[in-house]
Amino acid sequence: MTSSNSGRDNSNRPTGQDGGSTHRPRWIWRGRAGQLRTLLALTAAIGAPTFAAAHDFWIQPAAFWLSQGGTTTMTILVGHGPYREKSLIPADRITRFESFGPDGRSDRRGELRLGAANIDTQLPFARRGEYVLALETNQTQSELPGIRFTDYIKAEGLTQAIELRARNKTTEAPGREVYSRRAKAIVQVGSAERQGQPVATQRLGLSLEIVPEADPYAPGAGEDLPVRIYYEGRPLAGALVKLNNLDFDARPMASRLTDQAGRAFFKVPRIGNWQFNVVWTKPIVGDPRADFETTFSSLTLGFPRTPPPRPNS
Repeated sequence: MTSSNSGRDNSNRPTGQDGGSTHRPRWIWRGRAGQLRTLLALTAAIGAPTFAAAHDFWIQPAAFWLSQGGTTTMTILVGHGPYREKSLIPADRITRFESFGPDGRSDRRGELRLGAANIDTQLPFARRGEYVLALETNQTQSELPGIRFTDYIKAEGLTQAIELRARNKTTEAPGREVYSRRAKAIVQVGSAERQGQPVATQRLGLSLEIVPEADPYAPGAGEDLPVRIYYEGRPLAGALVKLNNLDFDARPMASRLTDQAGRAFFKVPRIGNWQFNVVWTKPIVGDPRADFETTFSSLTLGFPRTPPPRPNS
């Protein structure tokens, strides 16, 4: 997506208020012929318009599993595949950055160091147990030419916007929206253990939230991982949820539509780093900036290179 002042543009690269850096990715400096071949190959491989890469936005700890008392660096990333970059979102757009875990709820905005070259913070975790990091941003405005906005809302399964623009005969009009971001990450400190109500499965009150219905880090957990999507406090039916392997993320590994209860069912291998993402929008009236209010949400988790043991193994 392109934005008049936001983080999505027609070069398939996030730039601006929550996008990546304004320099070109390294692969661009191959000359025009090589650049064209790479771009065509990527477009064919992912089977979607190239602007879609800028939509992903997530929390990336350097390690999802730490020893007790350990520390990990963390980066806010945007894009995917060859367009993955460190986000340049300014501090005044982040309205919430918290951790939830054995020591309760902690406001960690003061630990962010946005603007550094490679990382956004270094986070210590004193107590053993499972933690969830949660981040929210405020809104910024975006506008796309009509054809590109239509491609984008179709790619993200935003049926309300598709149907409204068709009904109003505005499919060729520029698409104007205000959008914001939500992101969570699950971190395990020390060995995992069964919990009465693991923090990973709890709702944290994000306006668009991906909530696992099983603890992915529980001892003996298998690959089945149902997730439930909540929008403005209620289960969201008909949302397109995507699962990305963050080690090979040129295209989603799986995509599912949520059922009437807001659930989608995935298999997540217990090795490597994984990201769920979902987008939802609603029409707005009376806002001179936009016709839709859109929210992007993600959940990241990861496993050691040696898979956690299963029972009787």
